[in-house]
This record gives sequence, structure tokens and C-alpha cells, in this order.
Amino acid sequence: QVQLVESVGDLVQPGGSLRLSCTASGFAFSLYTMSWYRQAPGKERELVAGITSDSGSTNYADSVKGRFTISRYNAKKMVYLQMNSLKPEDTAVYYCNVRRTSVNYWGQGTQVTVSS
Repeated sequence: QVQLVESVGDLVQPGGSLRLSCTASGFAFSLYTMSWYRQAPGKERELVAGITSDSGSTNYADSVKGRFTISRYNAKKMVYLQMNSLKPEDTAVYYCNVRRTSVNYWGQGTQVTVSS
């Protein structure tokens, strides 16, 4: 079955950096667009970044453009989110996502807290 496992998040100071990773299994990883979403307390889950199967195209939420970078390593079935210049408003649970046969699959989520 499809499994997505995110790395452990962290408490980071404003202006700091953090890289999240997601390890996928149970599907043909190299054929699918992968995405990162986040959900802050009291808010809806939102798309942060996406990357196509061949890394040919990426997209980002306006709020993270220029600060976050999504990448993937198909041979290892992993997708990454490099987060730089973190702000308190980036505090959220971050989820790895794949949409396969019209079904969204999610990781368990990982907490990222940006605070001094």
C-alpha cells in the first residue's frame, strides 16, 4: 500500500533553515507529481510546493516563493523541502502528498515550529 513517511520536524528560530524529507513506498514513485502541504492551527491545509515526476516543473505558494525549494530523488523514492528564512507564520504541521488514481495519500505529518 502507499506509504509516505516524513522526517521529524523541529523548533527553529526565525530566519533559520530546515530540510524536510519524505520517503515513499508502495507505488511507482518516479511516475507521480509529489507535493508538500501544511496546516497551521485553526487553518485549512494548504499547498506549499509541488514537483513533477521528472523534476521538470515546480510550483510554490506565494507565501514561500524564494524561501522554500522542493526537490526529489527518484532512485531513492524521496522528496525534500528545503526551507530557508523561516518565519513564525511558517509554523504548521507539514505533510507529504501524492495524488494517485484520484485519491490523495498523506504522510503522518511533521511539526515545524518557528519561534524565538
